[in-house]
Amino acid sequence: MAVRKTNILDLGRMKVEGAKIVMITAYDALFARIFDDVGVDVILVGDSLGQVVLGHSSTLNVTMEDMVRHTEAAAQGRKRAFLIADMPFLSYQTGPSDAIRNAGRLLQAGAEAVKLEGGRNAAETIRAISSADIPVMGHIGLTPQSVHRMGGYRVQGKTDPQRERLLDDAAAVQEAGAFSVVLEGIPAALAEEITRALSIPTIGIGAGVGCDGQVLVMHDLLGLFDEFRPKFVKRFGELRKPVEDAVGAYAAAVRDGSFPGKEHSF
Repeated sequence: MAVRKTNILDLGRMKVEGAKIVMITAYDALFARIFDDVGVDVILVGDSLGQVVLGHSSTLNVTMEDMVRHTEAAAQGRKRAFLIADMPFLSYQTGPSDAIRNAGRLLQAGAEAVKLEGGRNAAETIRAISSADIPVMGHIGLTPQSVHRMGGYRVQGKTDPQRERLLDDAAAVQEAGAFSVVLEGIPAALAEEITRALSIPTIGIGAGVGCDGQVLVMHDLLGLFDEFRPKFVKRFGELRKPVEDAVGAYAAAVRDGSFPGKEHSF
């Protein structure tokens, strides 16, 4: 029986119908397959891999080669979910030609859309990529690639000037042709206001329940990543301890000679 593939039109329809969009990150074929089997709507190959996979302190070290490799891997694991890939730092800020070329590389790697950070300042880039028939998801509010300008990972939109700027950013992203926008680190009331004002779906992360959908980094929701715990993360599992226990038991069995046993030998 053929698998019903989620597409960009389905996501727009879900907003109209009030059906919440479920989005999660994945960086390899195995987890992409698991999440696809569970029935998530969207898989994001996020540049968060810089921290949770590659061990960097921020997303700024992630390269196009990293994103292409992990997008190719995730694409092999999913059959139904819509696949989006993040555009890493400096892959789109250097001009429309670079942005289109790099977005195209991610589609050739298996993505069906790209995500990039920025509001009105990124509108022309969004417009250029969209004009090349490459779907773009925007990302406003707390934008991790701007961590140094923001002075850290700080909630955005708490003051009146910030609120007005984010409302303008959201409108600019939509007008430029984005099919959806991530709202990160934004007060819930403002995120809900933005969601009502836009005709495109909003995906929240640290932006309250009023968005059209939610996204979390897989390592956070599974309880695998302990370097820091943002307030907006709910750990739906605590898998770090079982993994530690299993690997500890394996190490002990190797050291005491009980593994491999006869049943594991030829």
